[in-house]
Amino acid sequence: MSEGDADGFGEGVAASQGDPRVLLAMNAVLSTLFGWLIVGGLSVVDVVAFDLLNVATAAIVVFSLTYYVTMS
Repeated sequence: MSEGDADGFGEGVAASQGDPRVLLAMNAVLSTLFGWLIVGGLSVVDVVAFDLLNVATAAIVVFSLTYYVTMS
């Protein structure tokens, strides 16, 4: 690859806005995994019960915070 091609690729990536649906999907998946990890860790030390409601709540909280931080 020549030097001119590398510059063109870098400019294209820097100017790309991307698809916001990909960002939201990645945020949802990673927030769910992180929520599962948080609730799983807290259930090991007997702070909360490991169930679907607690995992969903943690995932929604993480998703909301991540969305707020990245979009503001």
